[in-house]
Amino acid sequence: MAFKFSKRSLDRLKGVHPKLVEVCKMAIKTSDVDFGVTCGVRDMETQKKLKAAGRSQTLKSKHLKQDDGFSHAVDLVCYVDGEVCWENDVYERMGNHILKAAKHVDVPLRWGGGWHLWDARQRNNCEEIFMDYVRVRTQAGRKPFCDMPHWEIGREDD
Repeated sequence: MAFKFSKRSLDRLKGVHPKLVEVCKMAIKTSDVDFGVTCGVRDMETQKKLKAAGRSQTLKSKHLKQDDGFSHAVDLVCYVDGEVCWENDVYERMGNHILKAAKHVDVPLRWGGGWHLWDARQRNNCEEIFMDYVRVRTQAGRKPFCDMPHWEIGREDD
């Protein structure tokens, strides 16, 4: 089954870096999981509220407009049978399509299910990335901060 973005999701991609938009549009066409865009560009006032509420850990969010004038992040929500789904395995399945598209578009991406990797394309699948992230954080005595819906442009040098 081929999925496509709603008008609302397409509107939320306005102001997002063109390469990240291309990745999202390519991934939705191949994904076996329906998904939409909940956030692209965010203003500082919103970011401060999210940080204060513990829903973000930074005021340097890639959702804010970067030096090139674009947001470098998107938050994606998965749907199963038309209902919002928050199950990790569903985000991992959808994420595998994001990874495949990122390799095709040639853009490094960082995922909120694997913050330790600046370029998630280095790995084979999102389940592997997530399990490795949890292991790394646990071994360091730190609690994982899992933001499965979040994808951002990463760095190519890591």
